[in-house]
This record gives sequence, structure tokens and C-alpha cells, in this order.
Amino acid sequence: MSSHDVVITGIGLVSSLGEGPDAHWQKLTQPGFQPVLDAARFAPYTIHPLPEIDWNLQIAKRGDQRQMETWQRLGTYAAGLALDDAGIKCNDELCTTMDMVVAAGGGERDEAVDAVILAASESRNDRDVLLNEKLTTELRPTLFLAQLSNLLAGNISIVHKVTGSSRTFMGEEGAGVSAVETAAARIRSGQSTHVLVGGAFQTEHSDMLLGYELAGYLHRGPWKPVWQRQGSEGGGVVTGSGGAFLVLEQREHAKNRGRKIYAELGPVVSGRARRRQGELNSEIASLLKQANLPDGDLLTISAASGAHAATATEKAVLDANPALAVRAFSTLTGHMKEAQFPFAVALAAMAVDRGAGYPVFDATVERPFKGVPNSVLATAIGYHQFEGLGLVKAA
Repeated sequence: MSSHDVVITGIGLVSSLGEGPDAHWQKLTQPGFQPVLDAARFAPYTIHPLPEIDWNLQIAKRGDQRQMETWQRLGTYAAGLALDDAGIKCNDELCTTMDMVVAAGGGERDEAVDAVILAASESRNDRDVLLNEKLTTELRPTLFLAQLSNLLAGNISIVHKVTGSSRTFMGEEGAGVSAVETAAARIRSGQSTHVLVGGAFQTEHSDMLLGYELAGYLHRGPWKPVWQRQGSEGGGVVTGSGGAFLVLEQREHAKNRGRKIYAELGPVVSGRARRRQGELNSEIASLLKQANLPDGDLLTISAASGAHAATATEKAVLDANPALAVRAFSTLTGHMKEAQFPFAVALAAMAVDRGAGYPVFDATVERPFKGVPNSVLATAIGYHQFEGLGLVKAA
């Protein structure tokens, strides 16, 4: 045990299941709980939609809300939940010295402007001139056809007064892994005492689905659990809207201010296999070795997306280790891209804190977990690229 151990003191979650750790724990530990789905709005694709959210609870100023797209409101809201949970929100001393690491995508596109440009291009040949005209007259200052990625961190700073150093990572699930990995490394090295880290993804926007479908990743047809989508129509990804933020602290820092500790964050490791050369299997196995897994049964929170190749490979590697009792939470929340890994770490910390595992989410594949989860593994194998995992331990 070290004073620079990384501990988790705040969790902010939003998904189709609700908001906050308690709401998610109740839903996820309810045997036979059915996911919240919307198969009509974006047919033939199914999504996991956001619940009703009173944005005023975490973003008090309507002006702040109006200048954010939904994904930024979602991230800012989840960040506020985490700060509240850690007892940091509205504490000027803690907020001004708090660092932040955010995982963000390219932002929601302005679909109306996209449509205007495409319509005009049908009758004009000077498309370079046309594009410049529309970009200078149709877009808001904060947009480059999509909201700037680092505006999420900026809005969290404005709304919640978190004004230490700030970093933004882009790159789908890999961004979430890198964000948590970087935040933990800063704390272990003594560069930071407390860090806000996480991400958000809003799928209820046709351009977000388009990005997946251009490469054939989206699942079509009737909904199935993550592990059962192999070989089904289309790809295997069913997306969900959600956000996940964590407050990470040095153990001594948390102890000195008398805060509850959910769990300790152990090794966080990542890599990037050359998948076309068949290296993903060996890369995942290597990461498992680097994580120094404890002996005995180990509850494993998988962020598997359902993407045919990546998920099949992850399942094969995890199945090869009989000690791992795996739970693919995307079955109940959908795939949340940048928020996937922070969400997995949060679920792992909740299980450690409560001393209980999750029931199987898919009884046809997953096996029961017996005992007390003193350590929980969280994995994030990107649907397209990047892979990472982290070990969460009892504090």
C-alpha cells in the first residue's frame, strides 16, 4: 500500500438504465432485467436511448445548456454527478487544483448544414467555392461541421469550475482507455493528486450511426445479446447513449479529506495489435499477463461491442481462462464508444465496493460468479482498433 495508490472516490454514470451508481446497480443486479431499446427511430438499427434527464440539476444556466450539443450536455452532466459523489463539487479549493482528462469523439455534426451543402452541390460545379461559402455563412463559431472535441472539457471547466490541467483524447474506445491510463499515471507519479476522467457518447443522431455503418459494423434485425450477434445480419454493434466519469485520487489525498473510497485502481495496460495480421488474440493474452491478475475466480466486466471479429477474438481469449467470469454490459447499455472503458471501470468499482458480483447478463454464454469480488477485471477491446484493460481492487 502506498500514499500514491490510485483510488476511485467518485462515480458519475448515465445510460438508458438511468443515472448514478445506485440506479445502475439496482438494474444490473436484477436477474432477468430487460434492456431499454428503441428499434423504430433509426430502423433497421436498434439503439439504447437516454432516459429523461433534467439538465438543470447539473448545468444550472440555460445559456450554458443551449450552446452545447447533447453529447456535451451528457458529458458535463455525468462529470457533475462524479464530482457530487466525491464531495468535490462547489469546493473551490479542490476544483481549482483538479486535473481533467476527457475522452471525446468528433462531436455531433450539423446535419442541416450538411444537407444544404449536398443539395447545393447538385446544381453547381464550383464545389470548392461552394464549400467555403457555406462554411463561412452557415456554421456557428464553435463548429467545423461538428462541435470541437475539446469543448467538452471546456464546458466542464466553465460549469463545474474544474480549472487544473486539461487533456482531451480522441479515438473511440482507445480514447477512454488512454484517458484512464493517463490519469492514473499522473497520480502514481505525483503529478496530480485528484483527477476527473471520463467521456460521453450520444448515439441518437444519424451521423453517429453513419460512422459505424459505413464499414458495416451495425447490427440489423431483431436485437440480441452481445455474445449472440456473431454471424447475424449486418455487423454486431448496437449503440447506446451514455456517459461515465470517475474521480481518481491519491490514496493519501482521499484519506486526508475523509472521503469514502470505492476501490483501488490497479494496473491499466493498453496496446494496438495489427489485427489484419491476426495479432489481436496474442495481444489480449499479453495484456492479461501484464495486469498481474490474482489467483482464483475473477469477475470480468467486458466492454465488448459485438463487432464480429473483435468480439469473437475477445471471447475466445477470455474463454481460454476458466477463472474469468465474464459480463458483457453492452448487452444492457449498448456500445458507448469513448465512454466504454470508464463505464467498465465504474461497474468494476461498484462490485468491489458492494462485495457482490453481477448476475449473468446472457445465461446462454456467461457463467455464474461465486464469492466476493475483491478484484475485478475491466476490458475494452475496440470494435475497430485499440485494446486495453484495467484491474480494480478492494481498497
